[in-house]
Amino acid sequence: MQVEPIGLVSSARTEPLDDDWDTVAATITLDSTRFTPEALAGLDEFSHVEVVYLFDRVDPDRVQYGARRPRGNPAWPPVGIFAQRGKGRPNRIGVTTCALVGVDGLTLTLAGLDAIDGTPVLDVKPYLTEFGPRGPVRQPAWSRELMAGYWSTVD
Repeated sequence: MQVEPIGLVSSARTEPLDDDWDTVAATITLDSTRFTPEALAGLDEFSHVEVVYLFDRVDPDRVQYGARRPRGNPAWPPVGIFAQRGKGRPNRIGVTTCALVGVDGLTLTLAGLDAIDGTPVLDVKPYLTEFGPRGPVRQPAWSRELMAGYWSTVD
């Protein structure tokens, strides 16, 4: 399998902190040696995009294969790596749905991208509601607690 980044994230955030991602402005600039602005034609008609990226700064020796307590919180149960969205995943791949603020040439301006400066982007897809959940969504209470301040500041 061969996967090459299509571009890079530019962001003021340089450390993978856990919360307040809505306060971070970010852009993705596509690789100009492989793409022209034509690759983004029509994307500006969508309000949101899904961004697939690589947690490239996670040390391969720190990748998780079993269960752990999310964020090391003793109040939360140990859950398997595939029951959480932590960066220490076996393939170190992240996926986030972001608001698309604008498209200019080869650059996407986004709100709500939880990737740090210099992160390699593997793919960008328009968000279609038809690919969202069908039917009710359920999730455990610990995950709601974990996400309480992820996108905005906890009061």
